[in-house]
Amino acid sequence: MSTENQIEKQLIDQLCDLKYVYRTDIVDRKTLEQNFRSKFEALNRVRLSDNEFLRLREEIINPDVFAASKLLREIQYFQREDGTPLHYTLVNNRDWCKNDFEVISQLRINTENSHQRYDIILLINGLPMVQIELKKHDVSARKAMQQIVEYKNEPGNGYGNSLLCFMQLFIVSNRTNTYYFANNKNQHFAFNADEQFLPVYQLADEENKKITHLESFTSRFLTKCTLGEMISKYMVLVESEQKLLIMRPYQIYAVKAIVNCIQQNRGNGYIWHTTGSGKTLTSFKASTLLKSNPDIEKCLFVVDRKDLDRQTREEFNKFQEGSVEENTNTETLVRRLLSTAYADKVIVTTIQKLGLALDGTNKKAYKERLEPLRNKRMVFIFDECHRSQFGENHQAIKEFFPNSQLFGFTGTPIFDLNANYKQINGQEASYKTTEDVFQQRLHAYTITHAIEDRNVLRFHIDFFKAQGTIQAKPGEPIAQQAVVEAILGKHEAATNSRRFNAILATASINDAIKYYELFKGIQTQRKEADPNFNPLNIACVFSPPAEGNKDIQQIQEDLTQEKEDNKQNPEEKKAALKAIIADYNRQFGTNHDINLFDIYYQDIQRRIKDHKYSNKDYAAKNKIDITIVVDMLLTGFDSKYLNTLYVDKNLKFHGLIQAFSRTNRVLNDTKPYGNILDFRSQQEAVNEAITLYSGDENGRAKEIWLVEPAAVVIEKYREAVEALGVFMEQQHLVNEPQEVYNLKGDAARIAFVKTFKEVQRLKTQLDQYTDISESQQAQIEAILPKETLLEFRSSYIETAKQLREIQTKEGDDAPADIQQLDFEFVLFASAVIDYDYIMNLIADSTQRKPSRQRMTKEEVIRLLRSNANLMEEQEDLSEYISSLDWNSGKDVDSLRKGFDSFREDKYNKELAHIAQEHGLQTADLKNFVENILSRMIFDGEKLTDLLAPLKLTWKERRVKELALMTDLVPQLKKLAQGREISGLAAYE
Repeated sequence: MSTENQIEKQLIDQLCDLKYVYRTDIVDRKTLEQNFRSKFEALNRVRLSDNEFLRLREEIINPDVFAASKLLREIQYFQREDGTPLHYTLVNNRDWCKNDFEVISQLRINTENSHQRYDIILLINGLPMVQIELKKHDVSARKAMQQIVEYKNEPGNGYGNSLLCFMQLFIVSNRTNTYYFANNKNQHFAFNADEQFLPVYQLADEENKKITHLESFTSRFLTKCTLGEMISKYMVLVESEQKLLIMRPYQIYAVKAIVNCIQQNRGNGYIWHTTGSGKTLTSFKASTLLKSNPDIEKCLFVVDRKDLDRQTREEFNKFQEGSVEENTNTETLVRRLLSTAYADKVIVTTIQKLGLALDGTNKKAYKERLEPLRNKRMVFIFDECHRSQFGENHQAIKEFFPNSQLFGFTGTPIFDLNANYKQINGQEASYKTTEDVFQQRLHAYTITHAIEDRNVLRFHIDFFKAQGTIQAKPGEPIAQQAVVEAILGKHEAATNSRRFNAILATASINDAIKYYELFKGIQTQRKEADPNFNPLNIACVFSPPAEGNKDIQQIQEDLTQEKEDNKQNPEEKKAALKAIIADYNRQFGTNHDINLFDIYYQDIQRRIKDHKYSNKDYAAKNKIDITIVVDMLLTGFDSKYLNTLYVDKNLKFHGLIQAFSRTNRVLNDTKPYGNILDFRSQQEAVNEAITLYSGDENGRAKEIWLVEPAAVVIEKYREAVEALGVFMEQQHLVNEPQEVYNLKGDAARIAFVKTFKEVQRLKTQLDQYTDISESQQAQIEAILPKETLLEFRSSYIETAKQLREIQTKEGDDAPADIQQLDFEFVLFASAVIDYDYIMNLIADSTQRKPSRQRMTKEEVIRLLRSNANLMEEQEDLSEYISSLDWNSGKDVDSLRKGFDSFREDKYNKELAHIAQEHGLQTADLKNFVENILSRMIFDGEKLTDLLAPLKLTWKERRVKELALMTDLVPQLKKLAQGREISGLAAYE
């Protein structure tokens, strides 16, 4: 097995074979800067004085990696000592291959606080742009990623105050497995955050075969021109979020395929990239590369609904501010088409506006005005090209622009099996497929690929079986009341206690109205019967009768069912929608109106996404739990916090895949899969859709797409719990939670963390299955009773906290096994059990008679300790709860005030202890902490600014302040000697 030094030497040798220059003389900040100076002067054909170089260095070094990255890509201005201007570049942006590529190893940026050595850094024109962190085989690449992020977060690490600020990419490898990711600020919480640490990539070839071995990766990714192209062409600076993105391999292959097809003028083509794979970024990059192609007159990105037009425009402008302007109407579109302005070379529009522009019967003569463009080379990129591009508008584009090239993006292409649009030529009629229209498939990245890459989630499908009734045949509806009762019974489990939310897809507008009324009525009855019943927030959205409203007509272009439904009894549907909107206004304090339906629709989409906020930050009453729809939101809508689809409508092929795919955006381990609860027994339709869209993996598709049945996971859970028992037995301990505290040595505690984490991961999966029977639930409880599980969770959190403390304090000096531990606290966090929940639970329990209390004091403390949400405040809260009289009838406000007082008293005692230890007055010390410490400067930054991004809890901040202050007090006392002061107050 190779050591890290051997892996490093082999990589350097390989890079030298690729014509990198190995610079053994660059070892520290000084030699790094000297080398950059010589490269800068050569590139810009200038000689700088020492003072000029120092000034230039100060101007270009920026703690903000996004700002530094923009400097790399633009021409800059510098005023020389004699007043003459110097317009310079840091790298050759026209041809990145022609820059100098060098490799250095074991660089040490000597700062006051940081003495890390960086394994390998690649320099482009003297600037550090790629850092490679190498580990032995037995160290996970994820741990290497974490180490990079931790290095970046240490004060004085060099990334913000030296040339390391230009770092673009990080690569981590244990030789067998290699990953890469873009550098960004605010990566502080990447490994215990709400969201999975993304985007982290593995390289793959055009067929999505992974290239993970370091040697293969290097020869494919790190050749000078390829690396230059990756950084210059396939990294995107997202203006709105001030972050760097590097495109995924399949996105790059798609862009290259389109660009090559245009350069060679090889006709049309389509890209099959599954829903959720980032098609907007791919199309944006293709569009921007075409912007610089002088042979292309215009590039139009065409969508087929107004809301998608807005969404795509916003996405494009997120990548590059102002890159796409709004086309308020067809007149604006025509003017922009005729414009020669560079800003108008890429246009986002709808197929409907484009169709009107090419309509020869239109009174405004748009078509005649567009005649000058007829024979120009136009490029049309169609989003979701499985939809309305098969109609007359598509034909009109081809006829009017004979020299145009058409490209389509789709997650669900139309094949012979699911073609339903007939093209009529004379008397001959034939069904049209995506290939008929776009000629050739240029690249494919299927849902099978995406699931294997963890870019999207698998599905858990529960084909609902109504109890006590005759089961409906496939495709036939069951009683709507039974559906509502089932949803109310399963929603908590399906959505991880409302951490996520759901869509209910119905077969018609009438059905949607009926469901809305049923939910409203049944929940009202339940609330009256049980004051503790917590109703779900239900919203409903369907398009109103168009009645000549062009905005509504445009929205309805792809809403086939709603369009048809609105032809029958339109006034009734309008009245029902008005009543639904009125309820919505009352519930959420809004003021929506059916006449501005689009604004109502946008608000619903926003509230669905608001589940990203915790209930503490944004109350649950402001969020939507279930949205009832007919056609809306089943295509094109994305939210990581939507995980469940209730289905009471017949779905087939692309419609089924599109609808299911609303649920499978990746978040973290608390969202193991997308949940589908089907009330129409559509098992055959699901099997057909999977077979059709599985790509080349037809034989394994179901195995890849669908999660294992509950029975299989229960068995895995049993095995994991048994493995925990075997481990405890090996430690000569009884398999009980309290015995975890008797584990001897770090090795045993590390083994417990790894073993129990698997138990919790499987339990999290099982908790979200909606088809677990009562007997299976009894099985799960028998494997590990709920109370015992909670106590084991408490033991886990306590053990993990102790190990994390060693990990944090000792850093690289910590034992290797502790360094590479990933605690995954997110698995132990509950969406429900937050600060407000605990306070309400205490109030509710203390206000009841002992015999009717919801929980005892001990049970509340156990619950608190078994959840990671309040981990840092757990000790204080537990002590506070222990101090309470459980039969005193406290209300929530008094409990909150009481806890604040308790915490303040405890803090004051800690201060008094430190003051006494150092012979200081407590009042002076408190003044120092609260006034001086908050303004202290460390390495150019205020302490408060350093702590702010960490989003520390009240206690964490105080503990860090106290710890820091304990170190500083002796120095400050020394400074105070000989002065007429009793303490530190004079230093305010």
